[in-house]
Amino acid sequence: MTSQKIKEGDYVLIYLNPRKTYLVKVEAGKNFHTHKGFIKFDDLIGKGYGCTVKSNLDVKFVALKPLLRDYIMKSVRRTQINYPKDIALIVMFSGIGPGSCVVEAGTGTGALTTALAHYVQPKGKVYSYEIREEFLKVAEKNLKRAGLAEFVELKKGDVTAGIEEKDVDAVILDLATPWLVVPHAYDALKPCGTIVSFSPTIDQVVKTVEALKENGFVDIRTVECLMRQMQVERGKTRPQTLMTGHTGYITFARKATKTN
Repeated sequence: MTSQKIKEGDYVLIYLNPRKTYLVKVEAGKNFHTHKGFIKFDDLIGKGYGCTVKSNLDVKFVALKPLLRDYIMKSVRRTQINYPKDIALIVMFSGIGPGSCVVEAGTGTGALTTALAHYVQPKGKVYSYEIREEFLKVAEKNLKRAGLAEFVELKKGDVTAGIEEKDVDAVILDLATPWLVVPHAYDALKPCGTIVSFSPTIDQVVKTVEALKENGFVDIRTVECLMRQMQVERGKTRPQTLMTGHTGYITFARKATKTN
């Protein structure tokens, strides 16, 4: 069972309000500074997650145990990341779970990679391809912070040139030319395995769907997920003015056995 007591080296989500949260590493003898004063990490060590702590200005904060979404949304970024609304659909339609073998490309800074690793643990593996070395270094840092690095093999390589792994459960793509990977994905996948492609433009989707049809995939679907939060207050509840609208289109398909 994971300890519910905060100890040195743990990550904690310092919560002030929905707009002000901070993912920080607890270090004995040090302070965390905010616009509402500083918090002594020594005041957190040994206490349970969910405890209240006051800054030197007597402002109350809550120390929460980070969720997967916190590690993703507060990851170190060098690229645009996938949002939880899209990651949830990618995971659900890919069919992955504990023990799955997954190929991903491109890694970017590892937001989607982090989620995939979380769902395939403890015996699964994510093989993540990325052509840019600097992105791989950031992704590794983010995976280590989330405690999931052991479930991922980061690979510097161009997935459009081929996939080394075979008999995998899913191939998940977030790159500019996913249609070039479709033939390689077919060869890498188990029978009935899934391919998932995230693309920001409809032109990319059209080329990808055409490639899927030409390469023996069935059950091809494309969706867009829009998410709108609500402002909840008695007598004033309404949708928030701002929302996370279009981020991309998600195309799913499954490998069918080719017949002569």
